[in-house]
Amino acid sequence: MTKRSTFDAALQQLREKLMTMVSASQQALHESIEALKTQDVTKAEEIIENDKKINELEREINELAIMTILKQQPVASDLRRLIVALKISSDVERIGDIAVNIAKSVKFIGTEPHVKPIVHIPEMAAIVNEMLEHALHAFHNDDIEEAKRIALEDDRVDELQGKIIQELIDLMSEKPEFTNQITQLSFITRNLERAGDHVTNIAENILYSVKGIRIDLNY
Repeated sequence: MTKRSTFDAALQQLREKLMTMVSASQQALHESIEALKTQDVTKAEEIIENDKKINELEREINELAIMTILKQQPVASDLRRLIVALKISSDVERIGDIAVNIAKSVKFIGTEPHVKPIVHIPEMAAIVNEMLEHALHAFHNDDIEEAKRIALEDDRVDELQGKIIQELIDLMSEKPEFTNQITQLSFITRNLERAGDHVTNIAENILYSVKGIRIDLNY
């Protein structure tokens, strides 16, 4: 096997592991919101436990990327792709952590009746998961236009966050007996906003991988 084919095989393995990791984080985020809606504490505990798999994938990606750099000593665009893989895996791992944070809030709320129907938070989570799906496609296809569109979706996440937080502030004064739950719902909302920012970071790194220049999408 030539040096080039060895590098290409390692890069393909990295891409496959990253796509698996993105799918796992997507699933964790989706399940954490489902656990919130159904107040499924058992599911929340499973999400927390399963985060180990996402962490292990990040470790494998880091190890493979670093070993490839050391053995192959790539330059220019090849080195850039490996560095981007490391950065993307870090953001994806953070999204997995956010699913864990949401699951912990679900456990904290427990079976207390919801202060109001949980509607906008699932909408916000659905947009973030949609962003992740687009990031997955953009990464797989080196599609810079799809990567750029992710920033527009993040604007929708930010708008929903503002709407939800205002609703929660109003509820705090109307129903002070639900203060603890409202606080947890606020934490969940802020975590989802952070998840959107992490996906935007992924989009920026895809653009950097393909074009070799840094473009700030968080403007």
